[in-house]
Amino acid sequence: MEKNPREVSKHVVVSEWVNSHGDYLYSWAYHKTGNKEVAEDLVQEVFLAAVKNFEGFKEKSSAKTWLLKILNNKIIDHYRKSAKKTVHLDDQAFQFTETLFNAHGNWKANGLEDAWSNDTHLLDDPAFNGVMNVCMEDLPPRWRLAVISKYIFDKETLEICQELEISKTNYWQVLHRAKLLLKKCLEVNWFGAN
Repeated sequence: MEKNPREVSKHVVVSEWVNSHGDYLYSWAYHKTGNKEVAEDLVQEVFLAAVKNFEGFKEKSSAKTWLLKILNNKIIDHYRKSAKKTVHLDDQAFQFTETLFNAHGNWKANGLEDAWSNDTHLLDDPAFNGVMNVCMEDLPPRWRLAVISKYIFDKETLEICQELEISKTNYWQVLHRAKLLLKKCLEVNWFGAN
């Protein structure tokens, strides 16, 4: 049976994309998930989706941009699935964040208050970013997805609430609690370690 020339062409083009953009997509997926196996799986899913939806690529953007958009959607789907499986972690994290305040609802002093007012550009420091990634990975999946959606993908609140299947009130509480856990993690693993 002779193969359709369009099908052969599609596979050749996607194969070229794998060689041209595979490493970049893997780096991005690993940066967003912090997990080698998950990143590899997500990139594989991207190229499978590219083959399946090849006709949907209208060349209005570069192939790299199109593949990155598919990857970002795959990353969000990954976190959404993880979030649904681990709702009980939200409760544990919520209980932990309660310990950060005293009986009057004020922060418990820990001696690191001045460290937060330092004007250095921490996000320009690769070592800090490494610690931040570890702290992000420690968040419950639903909370991590909320932070990533808001601060990395710059999504609107309504869209994030729909993806997480939560109310706006719950979203703001999740985001607040996630930032509390990140603050505590950074204090222990960055400010307290330096």
